[in-house]
Amino acid sequence: MKRKLLSKKSSETAFSEQIKRITYYEKLMDTAEKLKNGTSQKKKALTELEKYYTSDTWKQDFAADEAGLLPKELKRGVLSEDGLYDLLSEADE
Repeated sequence: MKRKLLSKKSSETAFSEQIKRITYYEKLMDTAEKLKNGTSQKKKALTELEKYYTSDTWKQDFAADEAGLLPKELKRGVLSEDGLYDLLSEADE
């Protein structure tokens, strides 16, 4: 029974971290959209977003969203493949 409690606590911690991470990248995406192209701030934000988007972590977050495991009120535009891809592509132009 103790093992189950630890496992449940680990799951809750992981879920909490996942929500914090998605919220962080969501804010970063919003910021990047407002910044002018070519600025060092925007380049830094886009580099960080691209690293997240191409990571296994993003895939796990996306899968959790697809499975309906994330809170409905959680803003999750960063998990939209098209939204993030388009933002990254625009910066390359």
